[in-house]
This record gives sequence, C-alpha cells and structure tokens, in this order.
Amino acid sequence: MHDLDVTLPRAADTDRLGAALARALPPAAVIYLHGELGAGKTALVRAMLRALGHEGAVRSPTYTLLEPYELAGRSVQHLDLYRLSDPHELEYLGLRDTLDQGVTLVEWPERGEGWLPRPDLAIHLSYLGEGRAARLVAGSERGQALLRALAAEHG
Repeated sequence: MHDLDVTLPRAADTDRLGAALARALPPAAVIYLHGELGAGKTALVRAMLRALGHEGAVRSPTYTLLEPYELAGRSVQHLDLYRLSDPHELEYLGLRDTLDQGVTLVEWPERGEGWLPRPDLAIHLSYLGEGRAARLVAGSERGQALLRALAAEHG
C-alpha cells in the first residue's frame, strides 16, 4: 500500500485520524504535512500529540521553528518551516543528530527541501467543502507499514 485517502468532514474526524496515526507510529519516523494555510496541519499534529498523552497547549512553532515533546516513551519533534527563508537555517537547530531518534512532524517541508530527509509518510491536507481531505502517501517501508495499520483501522 502506497497511499490512502481519508475524508475529514468534521474537526472530530481530523482528531480521529491524528489518534489513529499516533497509535500506528513506529518509534522513529519523518512525517511531512502539506497543505494551504488553515488546511488542518497543526490540528492533525495536535490530535496526534494529545493521543500520545500531551495535555498542554499545542501551538505551531512558526517563530521558534521547533517544539520538542517527550511523550509515551518517545521523542517527538514538531517543526513548522513556514517562516524559514533558507533551508540551511535548519543546521542551527541541531536536527541532523536527532531526526532518526524519534518522530519528526514537519509542516511546510518544502521550505526545508534539500536539507530534510525523505519522509516516511507525506500527508497532503486540502479543503473539501466545509471539511477537509487527507491523502497519505508512503515514502518508505516504514510509511507503508503505517498506512497498512491505518487502513486496517479505518476498515
């Protein structure tokens, strides 16, 4: 399985997808989140983090670029590259040493092109009427396993 399409008519559906992703996550993965402003990237990350046990606020790290979490015995890094002007700025975050040690969720990954590793899973969020749609595309064996677990759960 290389891709999976999910319709998200309500915010609760995005929350369910985030929880399902959290349950299926391997110990380490790179996940890209693509979509226009307001398409639901941060909402999906928030749902994933909450499902992993985070109880505090979840904000998109637009200005800090990176927000680290230690949840459910794993390291999770949330990156938002919207304001990144040059992919080489990522070098200053010291990510090269940590990208393969946990889960990395990257909003606006195209802004880090050439510096970021290939994703295990790319999630493309788009508007669909009043709701949203998500297309999940595996970029590795790890991503394919994630999609198989999600497909089994979504029936």
